Amino acid sequence: MDRISRRSQGLEGVRFGDHTISSLLFADDVVVLAPSSQDLQHSLGRFAAECEAVGMKISTSKSEAMVLSRKRVFGRTEVIDNTLNPDFVRKYILDYFFEEKQNLRFDVYDIDSKSPDMDFLGQVFCTLGEIVGSPASRLEKPLGGIPGKKCGTIILSAEELGNCRVIVTMQFCAHKLDKKDFFGKSDPFMVFYRSNEDGTFTICHKTEVVKNTLNPVWQPISIPVRAICNGDFNRTIKAEVYDWDRDGSHDFIGEFTTSYRDLSRGQSQFNVYEVVNAKKKLKKKRYMNSGTVSLSKGLSVDVFLFSPFFSFRTQIHFTVAIDFTASNGNPSQSTSLHYMNPYQMNAYAMALKAVGEIIQDYDSDKMFPALGFGAKLPPDGRVSHEFPLNGNIENPYCNGMEGILDAYHQSLKTVQLYGPTNFAPVVNHVAKYAAAVQDGSQYFVLLIITDGVISDMAQTKEAIVNAAKLPMSIIIVGVGQAEFDAMVELDGDDIRISSRGKLAERDIVQFVPFRDYMDRTGNHVLSMARLAKDVLAEIPDQLILYMKNRGIKPCSLPPPYEEPGAPTLGRT
Repeated sequence: MDRISRRSQGLEGVRFGDHTISSLLFADDVVVLAPSSQDLQHSLGRFAAECEAVGMKISTSKSEAMVLSRKRVFGRTEVIDNTLNPDFVRKYILDYFFEEKQNLRFDVYDIDSKSPDMDFLGQVFCTLGEIVGSPASRLEKPLGGIPGKKCGTIILSAEELGNCRVIVTMQFCAHKLDKKDFFGKSDPFMVFYRSNEDGTFTICHKTEVVKNTLNPVWQPISIPVRAICNGDFNRTIKAEVYDWDRDGSHDFIGEFTTSYRDLSRGQSQFNVYEVVNAKKKLKKKRYMNSGTVSLSKGLSVDVFLFSPFFSFRTQIHFTVAIDFTASNGNPSQSTSLHYMNPYQMNAYAMALKAVGEIIQDYDSDKMFPALGFGAKLPPDGRVSHEFPLNGNIENPYCNGMEGILDAYHQSLKTVQLYGPTNFAPVVNHVAKYAAAVQDGSQYFVLLIITDGVISDMAQTKEAIVNAAKLPMSIIIVGVGQAEFDAMVELDGDDIRISSRGKLAERDIVQFVPFRDYMDRTGNHVLSMARLAKDVLAEIPDQLILYMKNRGIKPCSLPPPYEEPGAPTLGRT
């Protein structure tokens, strides 16, 4: 926290005669403001933000973790003399996470230079996501906090730090890996980790599996530099090589370490690495290695950034699809996954609220299509796998998360839970809209919440493979105690999904079982925050990869804000 404290010390103010105005930034009590590096995810972006009229400038730094137990002052602006429209210059650094709800509060004060007391002029609440997701990353909100009084307006804007903009593409191959399968060769894949400041490692990429070979050539990897080294080009990158097993008990072949600075040398003798299994090395005196891994194609560098796709061009469209099959149980019974307890939300509602409350910050009109599948509809009992929760086929949009929850509760009273569990119709429903807008101006996210075994696996695979080339991502949350093997297969982390011999262009599916996030202590706020973080963390990179594959570049980019002392991009 030393660095943040240094940036936050002192109050200078803005004078009106003998008075000054200052703005203070508060952080919410459940937000990790300065995460330790082990908490950093692929979607981490460093942003410099400013506030015009009455506000402040913000930026981000590397700091120790701090989870606040109460609201606390995070920063104060400088003084600007004798104006009703101050444009504050001082910047502060905030770590930005697309997948987290980062609450902020701005307080504005009039300070009398002759008195230690400050006169409160107003305040505003928002999330960092609201600022980033606003047009041009510029959010204007009225100040409040004083009943019956107009307090003016605050304008907040954010920009990404320059060293967060680089995406590198590289390709690896291996030679003479250890044979792990009794009846055949290995099925190797690699897992990459970046090192954290406390010595731990965080996974940042997993390759596809190459079947039945000891000399695999993996597909090119495109990954933000921030994801593999957090902007520190000398930071250790660890790669582990495994032999894939269907039951998930993958066999460890070996590992090696490198750095972004070393990788930037390109294809050369410097980027041929021995894959070493430390346990085998201890047991066998003549052990040399378990094969080698080489950088088969040098790094290519592209300058992309996450926020300007929202700021200048890309609008997020969020759609939810809820499972209304009979396997959920009778909604009137307390054992049902759809049971509406007046004192506590069910798993469907909690998952929807956890994900939706974050992603809605990136949708300007907060109107969301909400669909159901697997139910018999009135009046004729027709089974539908893509019906609007609000009952309006022409306009299935609901106003915000509360609107979706209201429509969901009303649907439970009018439809009959039935079956089967078919995903393909809702995937194709969203894909139809995504296919109509492929210029990068819009991106579609589908959230499917389900309880059971999928019934139309072949059709769903085909729908996902087709959707992978569109501006679209899919999140699946599995509720209940069913086995979700099929969902894991759709996720495609181990093996890229395919259909009719065609491989998906991108991995666009993220699956999590809801039960893994149930907090035994009953702290649903924190457990749902973890769920949202895990399912949303991959969205930024999926969006960027779509843009990159289509050759779509951000337009009207502001000059990058470079943090003092940051390494120059591309420096080797």
